[in-house]
Amino acid sequence: MITSTDFRTGLTIEIDNGVWQVVEFQHVKPGKGAAFVRTKIKNVETGAVVERTFNPNEKMPAARLDTARMAYLYEADGMYTFMDNETYEQMELNKEQLGDALNYLKENMEVAIQSFKGRVIGITLPNSVDLAVTECEPSVKGNTATGATKMATLETGYAVRVPLFINEGDVLRIDTRTGNYIERA
Repeated sequence: MITSTDFRTGLTIEIDNGVWQVVEFQHVKPGKGAAFVRTKIKNVETGAVVERTFNPNEKMPAARLDTARMAYLYEADGMYTFMDNETYEQMELNKEQLGDALNYLKENMEVAIQSFKGRVIGITLPNSVDLAVTECEPSVKGNTATGATKMATLETGYAVRVPLFINEGDVLRIDTRTGNYIERA
């Protein structure tokens, strides 16, 4: 059991049968009244961020997240298959479990799959991925001085804003945390 005075950024706790991660915390000692801990916590499954206060002696269980390094193999009938690189066990996940990660997922990509009590709650991608441009407007010479952008469709079907000098067939580095173009790979 953890008390709220033990909070630190990144700590995962169990509240109301859900898994929450401490994003921010602050110990507050007002001039009048009892001290308390003001926190910002994020639901690991849904991504919802909530502000909540705790009494300093309030206890809650620590959430134990299991993380497995797995490689993405293929998609069949809306199910995405991953394989553990050490034990060769395979796991299937659906679109809802993967969420926005589908925009960046390529075959043979290594990812970290997080589970809580045997239930998959999230997937962690590398910070950036290299994806090929499959469709975009052709670039026009002389249009690059303004910093303007255009839309480009990548090999996963994800559409991203890119500079005007990008052409079909270029391989781009995309930030998986923000979904933005970084550079040509």
